[in-house]
Amino acid sequence: MDARQEQGAEIASIARIVKKGGVWIVPSRTRAGRKYTVCPDKTEPHCSCPDHETNGGWCKHIWAVEFYRTHRKNVPAREERQPTPKPTYSQNWSAYNAAQTQEKDMFLSLLRDLCDGITDPREQVTGRPRLPIGDAVFAACFKVFSTVSGRRFMCDLRAAHEKRFISRVPHFNTISNTLEDPEITEVLRSLITESSLPLKSVECDFAVDSSGFTSSRFVRWYDHKYGAVRQQHTWVKVHLMCGVKTNIVTAVEIRDKDASDTKLMPDLVDATAKNFQLREVSGDKGYGSLSNYDAVSRHSATPYIAFKSIHTGKGGGLWKKMFHLFQFNRDEFLAHYHKRSNVETTFSMIKAKFRDHVRSKTDAAMINEVLCKIICHNLCCLIQEANELGIDVASLTPSSTLENNRAANGMH
Repeated sequence: MDARQEQGAEIASIARIVKKGGVWIVPSRTRAGRKYTVCPDKTEPHCSCPDHETNGGWCKHIWAVEFYRTHRKNVPAREERQPTPKPTYSQNWSAYNAAQTQEKDMFLSLLRDLCDGITDPREQVTGRPRLPIGDAVFAACFKVFSTVSGRRFMCDLRAAHEKRFISRVPHFNTISNTLEDPEITEVLRSLITESSLPLKSVECDFAVDSSGFTSSRFVRWYDHKYGAVRQQHTWVKVHLMCGVKTNIVTAVEIRDKDASDTKLMPDLVDATAKNFQLREVSGDKGYGSLSNYDAVSRHSATPYIAFKSIHTGKGGGLWKKMFHLFQFNRDEFLAHYHKRSNVETTFSMIKAKFRDHVRSKTDAAMINEVLCKIICHNLCCLIQEANELGIDVASLTPSSTLENNRAANGMH
């Protein structure tokens, strides 16, 4: 095979050769956008390229058409394939409809049970009696659930008072002040953990990820490179771990908006492992590190965290084992890894139902508002699973279980 034949074979293997009528259009091998017309006559083939017009004979483009035609002739005709059916997932519509039509009533009942017995961490020396901490947290979470402003929320709050969910109707500014109280943050985090406990016998596979909730505040800076003032929204970055079956959130970390994802994963794993039996933990490439693999293996679970292109099997132990599984049995690895998509679903559920932004202005209030969104999400998951799994809603948070859970989590 001479040089023209080799070049023609290369063109036939990588280029798009098209037949138009009795001629073939062949792209140039060296000049982008240039195309030549080839007439593959058996006795006197012709090509419009300079090589053929100058030297005659078979140029690389004629050889390309010949190789292309020969290849297609030798390839057996493909059998007509039936279109692959799109996977569908069944929906228990009766359970879904029951959960949605009763959600608000059941939400208020579960939220009231969740807030009962919270001891006020704030000391009051003088002034008017404060709203009980249980009522304050109930009002804040219910306000976030309603997705309306504090003033328009007062109608719902008066209705809740008539049903004896709260002892008295607070001023709408009281709700804002509650969210701005930094001492409420730990209370809300404890309620997130507590609201996940009824499903600890259901969940054993978990996923981790982070996402941001935008605010109305802007960060401005002077860009010296381009000599212009730039600005962007600030946001609250939420790191969470959730169950992949019910989307219940089991642990939350909220740090600086630019906090590293990978460094916060051990805290999320340890917090979840206090109440759940871990079997698998999945995460994207941002969590790929030896410390995260060790954090998961400490709890006798298997990490399915994707590897970056720069990663190698060096490191030994579980890291090396999972790297080899990722490299040589990718399908098996991905079957477990793709459970990670459920954490994306969890963020989508929270943002779609309770908005992807926060109304609050101060740092503490923005954090507390996002924590309230997650509490609302967890209670909605409980309501859905109560109907899906046939659980009696009244048994989800009985008083004795609440007290035992609070004692186990150090909450009074």
